[in-house]
Amino acid sequence: MKVAVVGGTGPFGSALAQRLAEAGTDVIIGSRNPDRAAATAAEIGAARGLANAEAVGDADLVVLAMAASAALQTTVELADALGETPVLSVASELRIADGAAFPADDALSLAERMQQLLRGPVVAGLHSLAAGSLATGAVEGDALVCGDDDDAKAAALELAATLVTGRALDAGPLASARALEGMTAVIVNLNRRYRGHAGLRIVGL
Repeated sequence: MKVAVVGGTGPFGSALAQRLAEAGTDVIIGSRNPDRAAATAAEIGAARGLANAEAVGDADLVVLAMAASAALQTTVELADALGETPVLSVASELRIADGAAFPADDALSLAERMQQLLRGPVVAGLHSLAAGSLATGAVEGDALVCGDDDDAKAAALELAATLVTGRALDAGPLASARALEGMTAVIVNLNRRYRGHAGLRIVGL
């Protein structure tokens, strides 16, 4: 599977791309700055680094790994280049107030809003994986993925399985991204209070 990581020069994107490259995945780093993308690709062992629109051109799956604040604008910019290519959204839109993280006020998840802008299927997942943990190796715990397209979700689950010590689990339809993105706020608050690196592990399955 050929995976393009848009936002691949950022902390989460580069850590994700490195783990995938180490697992033998054909990884392309995408960035607004192609020179920076190429430098990051060389540093982490990815196949190559390109400008975003070129990076997604022949990918089997595109991971949108930029900050939530830039996700929708980037989606609009890349809509034509993406075409029908499946997209994995990993960002969570949070609101920070009084030293705590809250889920975004929008009724729809960020992933659902991306789906409204794209022709191809959007799936969501990896929200419990922190960049710092991913940078050091496989993340302890399970990874959850949701979506409405079975083939796109299967590809995302295959990718997710290489990133965690536990399992990659199907969390249902894309509407479940509302809960997964909201869970990021819970994890952020736990980490702040207990000075840890919280993740998720599903028991009883």
